[in-house]
Amino acid sequence: MAPPVPLLAVRGSGGTSLLHGPQCEQHSSFPRHNKCVTFSRDGTLFGCCSGDSVSVVKSSDGSIMSTFDLPKTSLLEFSPLNSVLVTWQPYSKSQDSPQGDANLQLWSLQSGQLIKSLYQKKVDSWCPSWSEDENICVRIVNNELHFYENNDFNSIANKLHMQKVSEFALSPGGQPCKVAVYVLGSKGAPSFVRLYQYPVLGGPTAAIANKSFFKADKVYMQWNKKASAVLVTASVEVDKSGASYYGEQTLHYLGVNGETALVQLSKNGPIYDVVWSPNSAEFCVVYGFMPAKATVFNLKCDPVFDFGTGPRNAAYYSPQGHILVLAGFGNLQGKMEVWDVKKYKQVSKPQAPDATLFSWCPDGEHVVTATCSPRLRVSNGYKIWHYTGSVLHKCDVAAGSELWEVLWQPFPHGSFPERPVNYQVACSELGTTQATPTQAYRPPALRHLPASASTKLHEEEPPQNMRPGEKNLSKSALKNQKKREAKKAAKQESKSEPSPDPGPVTNSQSEPGSGDLETDKKMKNLKKKLKAIEELKEQQTSGQVLQKNQLEKMQKEEQLLKELEELQIRQ
Repeated sequence: MAPPVPLLAVRGSGGTSLLHGPQCEQHSSFPRHNKCVTFSRDGTLFGCCSGDSVSVVKSSDGSIMSTFDLPKTSLLEFSPLNSVLVTWQPYSKSQDSPQGDANLQLWSLQSGQLIKSLYQKKVDSWCPSWSEDENICVRIVNNELHFYENNDFNSIANKLHMQKVSEFALSPGGQPCKVAVYVLGSKGAPSFVRLYQYPVLGGPTAAIANKSFFKADKVYMQWNKKASAVLVTASVEVDKSGASYYGEQTLHYLGVNGETALVQLSKNGPIYDVVWSPNSAEFCVVYGFMPAKATVFNLKCDPVFDFGTGPRNAAYYSPQGHILVLAGFGNLQGKMEVWDVKKYKQVSKPQAPDATLFSWCPDGEHVVTATCSPRLRVSNGYKIWHYTGSVLHKCDVAAGSELWEVLWQPFPHGSFPERPVNYQVACSELGTTQATPTQAYRPPALRHLPASASTKLHEEEPPQNMRPGEKNLSKSALKNQKKREAKKAAKQESKSEPSPDPGPVTNSQSEPGSGDLETDKKMKNLKKKLKAIEELKEQQTSGQVLQKNQLEKMQKEEQLLKELEELQIRQ
């Protein structure tokens, strides 16, 4: 049986179209421009809001299934099993209703009747979160999480009350259901994230994991697919040290087994993106001042593979998890690196300049990149390409028109099996988007001379395997290793040189004293500090990230050696 062909929803000022991807043949269209569009989780239904009404159509043939008279609707979403349609409109007050109207509405897709109207003033976290079997639904109300069971919204089945709770994330999958809750710190107390397993929500021992931290104005919480762990990106808007315009970010790990950790990153700077692998056993982090680093970590928060440095600020795993794309969009040039995750081998280096959107097709073979408004109001359009770098379809929006959104039709897990990674560029009439290697400009007067090493603004770090026993050291690491080996060799030579007046050494006194207790004490302290510095160097060599005070301690090595030498001369 041939695999299905995913649809591509294209929304713009000229209307909304459903296309058969990746060749983009017309499937169905909606002439009027739509405020918002969305697919159901299994991709069988498609919802759109035209400004007059909300329509739900079948993705297979485009036939209308339900219509709701909701002209003010701005956002809509389907429940996981397509039982409920959720619509939201901006909260407003009027003379007739000074309290305002309930602006969050839940509709039965089977009967078309209104199930419940609720108040949701803020657009943040507007949509309730369901478990995949729809047995549990959660929404945040002031300082409480309200839990509903079996889509019965007339009675609250359970509550979790915490002071200043501002974010939550419900675990994916079925039962037992878990929820991650974030509480903002106040009056010198740290912020914290706690994990609970429903329905055990009360009591001091109810939390299955807890992680507290400072420097957190807001957080972004991500569960892995198996619901065994959650990653928390904590950020503050202002970096008080003045080192970063983007504020300051830290990454924390919480497991449902109670394990917690701070993910140690080997380069200072912002955290641009954090993404879980679909296998739930690894995650990729893009971080550090430009050129940014990208590293894959395992569940122990140990680095597995370092992709080196490059112009990147985003990472995207394919739905099957066999390919990883590292990209630099926004204020970067749109360069992408496509990697085979199993072999950690680069497949291609396509380029999509001015792209504001990137999305994997559910088949794990194709990708769409788009330039959308209002992020960029010129050169709007989209491209569909194979991951090997060849462009299969290109559409540029006509002058005066805008492209707002491009969306792939989702499919249930397992609809598209994983295919072997292809390293040969796929055939295409539009050619490839592979960036051609360029050489540095050389003035005509110097072109007859042999090329010399160019001066680089930043020292580039190559990719390296970080697994134990398989480390490929970078140039800077090799340089530091040689320095350490030379120092050790010099120390061994100085030790092997015979002393002018060797005396018997006893077990009780391995080194001769100076006779001055104060001097001996100073020398002992200096040697203790130097030994601690040597241990820090060994930790740095093994890949461990050192703290700021530890690095400052290492910088004092020369000063300590000089003081020790002066004391030895006085003897």
